[in-house]
Amino acid sequence: MAEGAAEAPLENGGGCDSGTGALERGVAPIKPQYLTTKEQFHEFLEAKGQEKPCRETEVGDPGGNDLAEPEAKRIRLEDGQSAEGQTEDGQKEETAEPREQQQTQKRARGQNKGRTHVKPTHYDRSRLCPSLIEESAAKCFFGDRCRFLHDVGCYLETKPADLGPRCVLFDTFGRCPYGVTCRFAGAHLGPEGQNLVQEELAARYAQPPPVRNGLDKGLQRRLRKREVRFERAEQALRQLSQGQPPGPTPAATVPEGAAAGGAPSQDDCGTQQAPAGPGAGSPPSSPVRTCGPLTDEDMVRLRPCEKKRLDIRGKLYLAPLTTCGNLPFRRICKRFGADVTCGEMAVCTNLLQGQMSEWALLKRHQCEDVFGVQLEGAFPDTMTKCAELLNHTVEVDFVDINVGCPIDLVYKKGGGCALMNRLAKFQQIVRGMNQVLDVPLTVKIRTGVQERVNLAHRLLPELRDWGVALVTLHGRSREQRYTKLADWEYIEQCVKAASPMPLFGNGDILSFEDANRAMQTGVAGVMIARGALLKPWLFTEIKEQRHWDISSSERLDVLRDFTNYGLEHWGSDTQGVEKTRRFLLQWLSFLCRYVPVGLLERLPQRINERPPYYLGRDYLETLMASQKADDWIRISEMLLGPVPPNFTFLPKHKANAYK
Repeated sequence: MAEGAAEAPLENGGGCDSGTGALERGVAPIKPQYLTTKEQFHEFLEAKGQEKPCRETEVGDPGGNDLAEPEAKRIRLEDGQSAEGQTEDGQKEETAEPREQQQTQKRARGQNKGRTHVKPTHYDRSRLCPSLIEESAAKCFFGDRCRFLHDVGCYLETKPADLGPRCVLFDTFGRCPYGVTCRFAGAHLGPEGQNLVQEELAARYAQPPPVRNGLDKGLQRRLRKREVRFERAEQALRQLSQGQPPGPTPAATVPEGAAAGGAPSQDDCGTQQAPAGPGAGSPPSSPVRTCGPLTDEDMVRLRPCEKKRLDIRGKLYLAPLTTCGNLPFRRICKRFGADVTCGEMAVCTNLLQGQMSEWALLKRHQCEDVFGVQLEGAFPDTMTKCAELLNHTVEVDFVDINVGCPIDLVYKKGGGCALMNRLAKFQQIVRGMNQVLDVPLTVKIRTGVQERVNLAHRLLPELRDWGVALVTLHGRSREQRYTKLADWEYIEQCVKAASPMPLFGNGDILSFEDANRAMQTGVAGVMIARGALLKPWLFTEIKEQRHWDISSSERLDVLRDFTNYGLEHWGSDTQGVEKTRRFLLQWLSFLCRYVPVGLLERLPQRINERPPYYLGRDYLETLMASQKADDWIRISEMLLGPVPPNFTFLPKHKANAYK
């Protein structure tokens, strides 16, 4: 998970040299000529940057970190402090309020509970009807009841100005599907307002589509009406409930109806449909109609030894990162040398309900040659049914089970890390999913739930026996989160417990030296999470065994590529631009922690070391080092134009960033 970022110096070592004082633990060693104070840092940015005043008065913490509470959280903090008075000599004085209320207020501090989820509503008020945008669409289906605009002239009066002279969709694909609503529409609108098309380029990208694994509207409708049947999943679940390991069907793995000269009918997602009409519960006496030709796979199920193999030993694996691990970010990492990518964690119940937002997490770009999806769930029935659904609807090389998510929302429902303490359910989930999948099943776990109670070494032999193809171990417990370094000595112990099943290690890799030390533990490969967020070129550094002193202009080019990929993925209309901006800002909240190689006294930077205030080698490098959200917004405006009125941003992973 990407949400928990290291917010404090670590206790066990801090990553500093022996000569470093105790007050400097967890601080990156920057050359003295670049160091500065907080006041000088912001004065430099304001002098060289925009002349307009800062959006909010600076408020820093006593420790010198440029971190202040947002207004909503500051009010809550003050309310929480009002529950406790202080006497003149500094001793806390208990008030008459109940202790339970005081504890509740204390728990609310620093957990990002005051972050408002801003969902813009002004997009819908001034949005043009899709029937006027899509050239192939007929007239509006809703007629007078449609809530969108049908007057193009009226829409153009309220539409903001174009953001640039070139449209990335028009330049890449030969046509822009957003037409007049595109924020770069001047690049592809003719003199009469018609949407221009570059025929040769458009024909080249017509087939196959660059992004796969979308949700078919027909399948979505059947999922919402619960009309999809999961016969293989139900059979596996019945066997598991009877205490039998799932296996082939009794009749020599021949599906019901095949012995009569036909194969069972299948819906669009490939699941078998029960015979319709009278006597549906009895075996069919005549051949059943099928969709498509009969294949050997319809007649005989694959045995475990015949499954597709997953051989990624020694490869660099980009972790499934919540929020930041989106498709445009994965394209950036693939360009820098990531070998294996995985989609963001998807909740199986949301997938079974046909939620478009959840299915969007499964999308795969054509550059992702080894790609998997990660599922989260707490119960065997939903996880097994979801695995069967995905087995026939998406193109993936493996399916991963998330048994490492530490957040309360997942843990308290029995998913994520909680499965490590629910062995019976965990076994049924793994065996059931393994039975219905034709691709390998992998699992991502932590060392355990509690800090000093390691469970992974006992779980790994079980997972191997249950049929898991590969396990990734994050070297921290749920309780620990990011307060200490990952325990690679324990990961080395777990490698032996898992053998011969391959084990990947994960935790604290931010340089090629870190990766080399990790490989010496005997792991089959390394998974990279926060290291990729801080510097996606880390994959190049590992493969070329060097430190890359990347310039600020090169880093800005990386961000520009991300925005172009984002406009391709989320759209170039106002909604797409602002969605791209918000994902860019989430990523910038991690990128600001990177310290350029040329500024460090000692290489490499360690992941638990936070940068002090420093002035970079140019203005842009200094701007990228700011931990103030207003400065991140300024960078986004360089790439995506000015922000809308009343725009605010607060990153998900940080409870006390600037508003």
